[in-house]
Amino acid sequence: MIFLIQGTARVYDCEPDMMRGLENKEIKCGDVVIIRYEGPKGGPGLPEMLTPTSAIMGAGLGDCVALLTDGRFSGGSHGFCIGHITPEAQVGGPIALVKNGDPIRIDATPSKRTIDLLISDEEWEKRRAEWTPPPLRCSQGTLYKYVQCVSTASEGCVTDELDKYSSNVEASPKTPAVAELEAKIAELEAKLAAQ
Repeated sequence: MIFLIQGTARVYDCEPDMMRGLENKEIKCGDVVIIRYEGPKGGPGLPEMLTPTSAIMGAGLGDCVALLTDGRFSGGSHGFCIGHITPEAQVGGPIALVKNGDPIRIDATPSKRTIDLLISDEEWEKRRAEWTPPPLRCSQGTLYKYVQCVSTASEGCVTDELDKYSSNVEASPKTPAVAELEAKIAELEAKLAAQ
């Protein structure tokens, strides 16, 4: 099993772009493929990256290419792949600052577990200053609401917290309309009784 890779970044801003890049033979042995803007906000929804890993294996590159993404992997993915990278690109995480050709070192040994972008601090700060988030992939409806409130992958991509709600909530024995009608009847009966 491979635990240490040093390679060259091959960056794609979405899964379909990466698949086209693979078809066009842009991805070579020694590349560290980056698929970004696929996180909870960027995807939106943290899409599963089984197709890219399967395609890399099918192209015969599984032993010499790494794949990094802010998207998600399931149990079906295989090869040297690291997902759920957080903070995601859409919110300005480090994965957003990687450029094609950057040297990257990944040490997945249990004592290290590091991903290093081998650029100067000055270059890093320059990229940070220049970066702006791309437009969201959705701007209305349910997905837009989801993007506005979803937490990071490291926090479970939740959109609410269960402890905000009481566990002792009970259903009302009557609908509000029935309760209102009964109150009105009681009021009228009281008036009749007073006459």
